[in-house]
Amino acid sequence: MSFSDKVKRNPRLKQLALWLVLVPREARPRLWVRWLVNPFVHKHGRRSLVRWRTRLDVVPFQPFMLGAESIIEDFATVNNGMGGVFIGERTLVGLGNVLIGPLRIGNDVIIAQNVVFSGLNHGYTDIDRPIKDQACSTAEIVVEDEVWIGANSVITAGVRIGRHAVVAGGSVVTKDVPPFTIVGGNPARPLKQYQAATGQWERV
Repeated sequence: MSFSDKVKRNPRLKQLALWLVLVPREARPRLWVRWLVNPFVHKHGRRSLVRWRTRLDVVPFQPFMLGAESIIEDFATVNNGMGGVFIGERTLVGLGNVLIGPLRIGNDVIIAQNVVFSGLNHGYTDIDRPIKDQACSTAEIVVEDEVWIGANSVITAGVRIGRHAVVAGGSVVTKDVPPFTIVGGNPARPLKQYQAATGQWERV
């Protein structure tokens, strides 16, 4: 059994490890982790850029990867505490985005402002305990290559957005989006789809 497995199986050791890595009552790593550990654990591709006002709440025991030539703009928040966050190449993460893993974003993706991705859900079924004290569940969000997501959209846990799809601004995406499809609304529904036979985007 590896050392990390021993820590995970022992509640006291696990609590101690979390205390050493995370600021108490917060989801952000301690300063020593951000400066001395994360740069050697997480991968940043060539000419990728994280703006200095971005909040990187990334821990070393979950993966975080930013592909070559990708940019995370100011005031975005990235959190991999509940699952890895992978961002492909030449992808733009816009101002004020929130990325909570597990999340996988492909290449050449455009994400506008104030978009929320949350790969987790809080438990709430036990009415005798506060929701904040109940276990969370996770389901990976997958955004395939060449997707465009409009401003103020919300992408919920477990959703897959297909290649070259478009999510209209202000949408709440609760179901998978097929490739080459435009969706919009709350909940988001298909509006147009590319038809290879005609070479046109046609209404659904």
